[in-house]
Amino acid sequence: MMRNDEKKRIGSLNRRQFLKRAVAVSGAVALPTFIPASALGRDGSVAPSERIVMAGIGLGNRGTGDLRSWILPDKQAQFVAICDVRRERREAIKSMTDKNYNNTDCKTYIDMMELLARPDIDAILTATSDRLHATVSIRAMRAGKDVYTEKPASMFIAEGQAVVKAAKQYGRVYQAGMQRLSEANFIVCNELLRLGRLGEVKTVYAHLAPWGNVNMSRDWLPEQPLPDPNELDWDGWLGPCPWRPFNLQYTRGGWHHQHDFYTSVIGEWGSHTFAQCHDALGMQNSSPIHYPYVANPTADGMAMPFANGVTMIQKQEGWRGTCGVRYVGSEGWCSCADGYARPEVSNPAMLADYNKILQDYITRTGHLVGPMNDFFKCIKNRTVTVANPELMHRSMSTVHCANIAQWLKRDLTWDPVKEEFVNDEQANRFRSRAAREGWQIC
Repeated sequence: MMRNDEKKRIGSLNRRQFLKRAVAVSGAVALPTFIPASALGRDGSVAPSERIVMAGIGLGNRGTGDLRSWILPDKQAQFVAICDVRRERREAIKSMTDKNYNNTDCKTYIDMMELLARPDIDAILTATSDRLHATVSIRAMRAGKDVYTEKPASMFIAEGQAVVKAAKQYGRVYQAGMQRLSEANFIVCNELLRLGRLGEVKTVYAHLAPWGNVNMSRDWLPEQPLPDPNELDWDGWLGPCPWRPFNLQYTRGGWHHQHDFYTSVIGEWGSHTFAQCHDALGMQNSSPIHYPYVANPTADGMAMPFANGVTMIQKQEGWRGTCGVRYVGSEGWCSCADGYARPEVSNPAMLADYNKILQDYITRTGHLVGPMNDFFKCIKNRTVTVANPELMHRSMSTVHCANIAQWLKRDLTWDPVKEEFVNDEQANRFRSRAAREGWQIC
């Protein structure tokens, strides 16, 4: 209600003066207002309301590379927060982000649940070591966030199942960091198999990392004094893994080749190369059915047949680059690895229409070249990524099954429908691991 003195004062103003006074007092927009083209996305930029708001959880060297190369330069996204249990990493990511955007807006968190409680965040990038990928992904999806997680994306079979379940239950877009599925040279290599240009394919080869041991260490490093939790939150770093005394070396790469933290030499590259083979063969929803024990430290040469009769063999040698695949058919072969501009083929004519093969793939599948490009497109369209939860889980199940066969030193038979080992109670116990109190996800 308007007071009497206000009525008298307004009555003494002419109409033009009243309108000016009203706008100044109320802040209302009564006259046409200039809005920059950049705010509407008309100058080739992306309007703020259309940007994908992202945050990071656990960004070490790999995650920093993802952020620097794929997210910060992309106008579709806005990176706003970093959670890391290490202060040095929080500060490094904030500094890089603020410098990129020329502001001081990037927020820092120690507890991932505080970051995930923010309603403005659409998606998260997580690049912890192996031990936390699935835990972070599931917590994020439960909080309504889409997820891009680095690989290997599960530590054991039940964890992969839980990721698949969470993505479905909460309707989230999920992409695992098996980025070669989105690289042109690997795409064309897979297409040569799918299009039948190799003839009947009975054998595929997956590159195995040439180091380490499937039987990883269970020893503890010497205990050191616990740091200030603001400097390094040791409980948060361990996550669901069994407790052990603090040693700084774990957080500086010493988690590698430790049973509690690592998916073994098989998971190191198999998380990429197995996924490539699964995808090329149309085995996105299945895994090999037999895992023969191989009497060497890395399981080099293990031949794993699928139910369709195609055998995948993991090999350490045979490629010039890293993380390679090789497909052998009745009409020829093709091979690809990091550093190959195009696949190597038995007959150069196979690649005469290289660009058309790639474009036809994009048209047919809707997937884009570039892993973050595909992720962002799927977020906007609410579609399934190329490195989706099911493909991640099934190819990582292959990693885990191969590990278990080597740990038990015997051949194992796997039922990919029931997702259990056939008539082997001991092997089936390895499908899951206990999590520390407060960290259970499955």
